[in-house]
Amino acid sequence: MYPFREGSFAVRNGWYVAAFRNELGRDLIARTILNQPVVLYRKEDGEAVAVGGRCPHRHFPLGKSCLTGDTIVCGYHGIAFGADGQCVDIPSQNVVPRAYRIPSYPLVEHGLWAWIWMGDADKADISLLPDLDEIGVTAPGMVARPFYVQEVLGRYQLLNDNLLDLSHLAYLHASSIGTAENASAPEVLTKRPGFLSCRRTMRNADAPAVMAAAGRYAGKIDRVTGMDFYLPGFHAGIGDMAYPQDHAEHPGETIVTSRVFHAVTPATHGSCIYFFAMASEDEAGMDFMFDYLRPVLEEDKFATEEIEKMLAVIGENPDELLIKTDRNAVEGRRMLQAMMDAERAVAAEPLPA
Repeated sequence: MYPFREGSFAVRNGWYVAAFRNELGRDLIARTILNQPVVLYRKEDGEAVAVGGRCPHRHFPLGKSCLTGDTIVCGYHGIAFGADGQCVDIPSQNVVPRAYRIPSYPLVEHGLWAWIWMGDADKADISLLPDLDEIGVTAPGMVARPFYVQEVLGRYQLLNDNLLDLSHLAYLHASSIGTAENASAPEVLTKRPGFLSCRRTMRNADAPAVMAAAGRYAGKIDRVTGMDFYLPGFHAGIGDMAYPQDHAEHPGETIVTSRVFHAVTPATHGSCIYFFAMASEDEAGMDFMFDYLRPVLEEDKFATEEIEKMLAVIGENPDELLIKTDRNAVEGRRMLQAMMDAERAVAAEPLPA
C-alpha cells in the first residue's frame, strides 16, 4: 500500500497512542486501530484496559454495548466479556466455553497518553516508549496538555510524511506558524534505530504570524524548529524562539520555548487517528494556542485527505518526483518498511518440529 511495498500496511509490534489518558473513564471508547476494532475503558479500580471491539457471536460492536462492573455486556444478545477478554456469561446457555473470548491488548499509561501494543503481547517492551524527559513533557518548568483528537480520512503515512517534511510550514501554514525560512534553511538529520530527527536553525528570520497574534515580539528572531520521530507513530516537535544576537535590549534571550506532540495511529487502510498535544513554560499562553492551532491542524488534515482522494483517482503506484527536502520522509518510510519486512520474515519462519 502506497508509499510502501505491496502487501505492507503498518508495523504491528510497536506502541501506538490509543487515547489521551484523560479520555479514559467508565464510558466505553470505540476505536479502530490497525484494522481491528478496539474498546477502551477503566476498570472500577482505575486500571485502563483495551479489548477487542467485536462480539464474536454476531459481530455487534462492543463499543456500543454497556459496562457492568468491569464486564462488557454485548447490547445484542447479552454475552459478557471480562477485562481480560474472557467470556464470563452467555445468557442463553449454561456453559461458557474457554475458547469463547475476545482479544485483549497491552495498554500502558505513559505521559499524557495511553499506548497500545497490537502485535505479539510477549514482545510489548515499555522501554521502547519515548522518554518523557527527552521529549520535554517532564522538563522543569514545562506544562503539558492534551489538545485534540481527530479522525483523518487518509492513510496514516501521509500524515507521517507531513510531519517528517516541515518545509510545508512555509506554504500550508504561511498565515500562522510558518515563514519562508522553514523551507530555505538547511536541515540537519539524525538517525538511530527506531528514531529519526530533523532540525533547522534560522537566524534573523521573520517571526511567524502567531507571534503577533499572541501579543509577543514580532520583529526578526532566531528560531529552531524540528521534529523527532519515534517509530512507528509518534512525533515530538521543537519550537524555540529567541531575540536575535544583534537585538539592542535582549540579545539572544529566549522569547518562548514550546514542544508539540503528534501521535499518528493507523486505523484502516484509508484512515488514521491523529492526537495533538503541547507543552510550554507559558501555561496561560497555551489557552490561546488551543484555539489558535485548531485551524492549523485542520490544514494538515485537509492536505492529507485531499492526497488520499487523489490516490483514489490515480491509483496505488504513482510516480513521485522527489526533491531535496524529501530526505527525512523517505528515510522514515524506509525505516518503517524495514520493520514491516522483519515482522513478515519472522511470521514466515517454520514452526519448530
